Amino acid sequence: MAEAKLLRSFVEVPRDSHFPIQNLPFGVFRRRGQPEDPPRPATAIGDFALDLAAVSAAGLFDGPLLSASPCFRQETLNMFLGLGRPAWKEARATLQKILSADEPVLRDNEALRKNCLVPMSDVEMLLPITVGDYTDFFCSVHHARNCGFIFRGPQTPVNPNWFHLPVGYHGRASSVIISGTDIIRPRGQGHPTGSSQPYFGPSQKLDFELEMAAIVGPGNELGKPIDIADAEDHIFGLVVMNDWSARDIQAWETIPLGPFLGKSFSTSVSPWIVTLDALKPFACEAPKQEPEPLPYLAEKDHINYDIPLEAWIKPKEQSDASIVTKTNFKHMYWTVTQQLAHHTVNGCNLRPGDMFATGTLSGPEPDSLGCLLEITWNGQKEISVGNSTRKFLQDGDEVILTACCKGEDYNVGFGTCTGKIVPSLP
Repeated sequence: MAEAKLLRSFVEVPRDSHFPIQNLPFGVFRRRGQPEDPPRPATAIGDFALDLAAVSAAGLFDGPLLSASPCFRQETLNMFLGLGRPAWKEARATLQKILSADEPVLRDNEALRKNCLVPMSDVEMLLPITVGDYTDFFCSVHHARNCGFIFRGPQTPVNPNWFHLPVGYHGRASSVIISGTDIIRPRGQGHPTGSSQPYFGPSQKLDFELEMAAIVGPGNELGKPIDIADAEDHIFGLVVMNDWSARDIQAWETIPLGPFLGKSFSTSVSPWIVTLDALKPFACEAPKQEPEPLPYLAEKDHINYDIPLEAWIKPKEQSDASIVTKTNFKHMYWTVTQQLAHHTVNGCNLRPGDMFATGTLSGPEPDSLGCLLEITWNGQKEISVGNSTRKFLQDGDEVILTACCKGEDYNVGFGTCTGKIVPSLP
């Protein structure tokens, strides 16, 4: 961490900022109030977005892999993701150089600086990738155990297969949305009462899920799995995710094929993709796995990241949000590299911009549960949210998820992932 600590930018970065020069996450923006302007790739530095299309046009990406590449003149990051880790490292090194306190190329060129650095208050953040496919895993043993207790009882809270493979299902890519988009309360069927017909109407058990998602870089050919030793090179970075869930719809529909309408209505993601390179100082040992995984899932370096996460709820009638959980990415049982290796072991082909999520990231403590299903034990108890109470989300509630790694005198953060519940359509 000492080397990262020494880096300093000429851009003034507040001490508590998620986006110092040690981070440099990637996103896509449009200048606010200019809907006719095409989206542009960017990196975050303090309270500014650095316009990578402008940086590229100025010839500042002068390395062998990016000097002639049009990847930063695209409307998404997919082309850049497909270039792979050598290009990602070249971009990061170039950006850290031109933003550093002792480099004059941007610092001393006022016209270029004003063209490239856009105040965050003047930008609208957009979905940074075209999501071709989205997979949701179920990789927290604490979440799996709690859900098992709630729905199956104490006999076998976690199914035996869970400890042998990362359980997952194919999600809906079309409803992956950028942070800040309103969430329309979904309608669907719920469990019938007694001998009556199933309930149909707005979900009565709308929930958030505090997750993270990995963004795929270079893919693989159909029929050719990615070896666990190479999996990291196929993961560009991580975002914070809220995989909104309608628990009543989900509970009625999920047997025998798994979630469908209870999950597919909206999945929110944070706008900035934090690279694995930026997260390296926060790497930590992942939980011990028993039994030992099969050889295709056995890792030489069994690594997670120490990423504290929080979930907050702001009711419509209140001016302040209230924290409802604190957890950490480091508790995850199956790592993102194991998830990717398992995803492709049957020959499934991944593509740049594909996304796979961790599942709800619950920790071992009562205050580290990652969704209201667990926090309220499926509505059996209420929690305090400011001066009101909740079992599940109500119309007008805004959910704010955030994640931030704490370094020595700097942060590597993800910003926020937010969404506000609006009433079901008539």
